[in-house]
Amino acid sequence: MGEVQDIVGAASEFLWNTPRVMPFMVTILLFTGLFLTVRLGLVQVRRFRHGVRAVLGRYSRPGDPGDVSHFQALSSALSATVGIGNIAGVATAVHYGGPGAVFWLWLTGFIGMATKFAECTLAQRFRDVHPDGSVSGGPMYYIEKGLGPRWRWLAVTFAACAVVSSFGSGNAIQAFTMADSLRADFGIPPWVSGIGSATLVGLVIIGGIRRIGQVTSFLVPFMGAFYVLAATLVIALHVEDLPAAVAAIVAGAFSPPGMVGGFAGSTFIFTLTWGVKRGLFSNEAGQGSAPIAHAAARTEEPVREGSVALLEPFIDTVVICFMTGLVVVLTGTWNQKHLDEVPFTAQSAILVVSERTVVQPTGKVRDEDLFTGEASVREGRPSGVALVRNHAVMEDVRLDRHGRPFEGTLAVRAGTLQELRDSQGGAVSEASVRVRGRTLLNGSLLSARSFEVGLSPLIPWGSYLVTIAVSLFAISTAISWSYYGDRAIRYLAGPRAVMPYRIVYLVMHFLGAVFSLEVVWGFGDVALGLMALPNLFGVLRLSGLVAREARDYFRRVEAVDRRR
Repeated sequence: MGEVQDIVGAASEFLWNTPRVMPFMVTILLFTGLFLTVRLGLVQVRRFRHGVRAVLGRYSRPGDPGDVSHFQALSSALSATVGIGNIAGVATAVHYGGPGAVFWLWLTGFIGMATKFAECTLAQRFRDVHPDGSVSGGPMYYIEKGLGPRWRWLAVTFAACAVVSSFGSGNAIQAFTMADSLRADFGIPPWVSGIGSATLVGLVIIGGIRRIGQVTSFLVPFMGAFYVLAATLVIALHVEDLPAAVAAIVAGAFSPPGMVGGFAGSTFIFTLTWGVKRGLFSNEAGQGSAPIAHAAARTEEPVREGSVALLEPFIDTVVICFMTGLVVVLTGTWNQKHLDEVPFTAQSAILVVSERTVVQPTGKVRDEDLFTGEASVREGRPSGVALVRNHAVMEDVRLDRHGRPFEGTLAVRAGTLQELRDSQGGAVSEASVRVRGRTLLNGSLLSARSFEVGLSPLIPWGSYLVTIAVSLFAISTAISWSYYGDRAIRYLAGPRAVMPYRIVYLVMHFLGAVFSLEVVWGFGDVALGLMALPNLFGVLRLSGLVAREARDYFRRVEAVDRRR
């Protein structure tokens, strides 16, 4: 696990954390969104109403080619975006980058509306309609057809990255976050959650996009309304603190606080990076995933589906993610230590460090602070060392075994537990020893704690609302992402490769439930970056075509509306 984490961390560092300058992925994503916003004439504002009308069926014709309606295409894409990123991703951004990360996350959603409009218009424009009436589309098709055969290698690169990303961003991360929430609230072992959710996902994805569209068109509106209602209730109960929370978000965006996530020295770029990459993870604008779903919509007008698609980042990030961030900041839970209890295993990502360790601005511990040697444990209390979890030194630490204080020694190398021995020197299973203590929370556990605190004046079980939402979001997102992956594998290897892909997909779903947070999220960040690069290149090269088609389409629509 440690070696896997090192490899994934190095790749994520290369893509997202270039030192002393704006990270490359942040730069290209912001540039693309801003460029398209200008070139398309602020399309996210001017054509928002048209997108709403299209979703409501004003322009629908049953005889148009495609697999699903505008609403079902939007639901399928939203079920992939409205998910763990809205709960765990936002909380992670605040954990690392402070309240200011919420501002950059919100801005990423706004400019991402233009990016989503462009890429989904292209997906419709260059899709393949098969003899049986089904369709396939997405960046691999508009890169190859729009840029020409000599760019097919880039289309293949995107499709390969899409397969890899489907295992991480839309699958393993969802399974991990759901399993982590169920473990924390109900004590359900992650492997049990993994098997259960993989079974549910498998029952749906075997039916293809039509069944996915049917399930998500019901599930997405329900779960979205449920979550927004809970967040609105928290904000209403703490409305007197709302101005201060909004001020902290805006001020923190440009002047990050000195202490963020339990460490000193947070910088503007650090805060911006976490807001942008978690915003991208949530709404997927520029990643190239949603165009695969929107290509399946029944329409002969590519720009119409682009108008539907721009609603996604608005619903997902501008509204839902912002509300989550507001709840986390409003309740003040993001920089407070809370009681947490986990098994003392590699999956728990607990580091053993010297007693005077200071966690670094990146959330890491210096190599010289990592403990190597043996540390004694008496009545459950480690002597001469400290434990770090979620990038903060744990307080009031106690190690228990079978419900009683642990007595023995810890054998540690470079901060990583190698072996546990009891007071007689016998080896002890890591899974039998649990660590309890107060530390910063991260991911879905931070969101759950925020809702618990926020709703406490009204109900005592607010965290369970988040657990329910996490479970629904995780399953729906994994369902939709399986379709993205199977369209990509079909492009690469033909229809016979789809079923083996689905089997591997379900295996990866289970593995995601039992891996550690750093490995799963790091893998998702790397896959996200590798998938976005070829897609953004294609969108930028074809942006002129999108602008021309948009002008022509809206000129025709406005002429028809005037005659009415």
